[in-house]
Amino acid sequence: MLEPTGPLPPEIYWRRRVFAIGILVVAIAVVIWLAVMIARGGGGAGDPKAAAASATTSAKQAGENKPSYTTDAGAASAAPTSSAPASGSPVAAQGQCSDQSLAVKVTVEQPTYKSGEQPVFGIVITNISATACSRDVGSGLQQISVYSLDGQKRLWSSTDCYPDGQPDVRTLNRGEQAAFQVTWSGSTSQPSCAGARVPVQSGAYSVVAQLGSVRSAAEPFNIA
Repeated sequence: MLEPTGPLPPEIYWRRRVFAIGILVVAIAVVIWLAVMIARGGGGAGDPKAAAASATTSAKQAGENKPSYTTDAGAASAAPTSSAPASGSPVAAQGQCSDQSLAVKVTVEQPTYKSGEQPVFGIVITNISATACSRDVGSGLQQISVYSLDGQKRLWSSTDCYPDGQPDVRTLNRGEQAAFQVTWSGSTSQPSCAGARVPVQSGAYSVVAQLGSVRSAAEPFNIA
């Protein structure tokens, strides 16, 4: 159908003009909506990645680095983490080291550290059963905690700010040991890395290591 030539009737002219203005308004609205959605992407309140980044930033701003963690082979890995399971956990499968077949011991590299120094703790896990068995003794299943000397107040735990760890399955013969080393920054912590992170004051403290339900005896040390 051919378009009419010559000037358009007024009613047709205004209809086309109103239609063109309507399309322009819709296009502008779409562009504004896209810009808002792009700006929100990756930074919304419900974005888990943004929340994780915020938590990591908070820990770093508090001056706390991930605890240095090494095995007896000298291989570095993540900080030892993860809480011990509740009592009454299922018995380990055949061939696996049950909690009753293991002993845990913690040591302190030196009895006294100066304020600002980073205490170094040693953890030794020993198979005290009569047969060989296997157990994941990796950083994700160990917990190292610092307490007041009387054990009444917990000041720091390796599980608080760095809950992830790597598996390390060991087959331990009778009497065989797996040894690890953890360097603590000297800052306090709370579960889920809540609250402020501050250096502990000078005084006497104790450290305890745990794997599963097996806890070591407390080992004292000082910060001068």
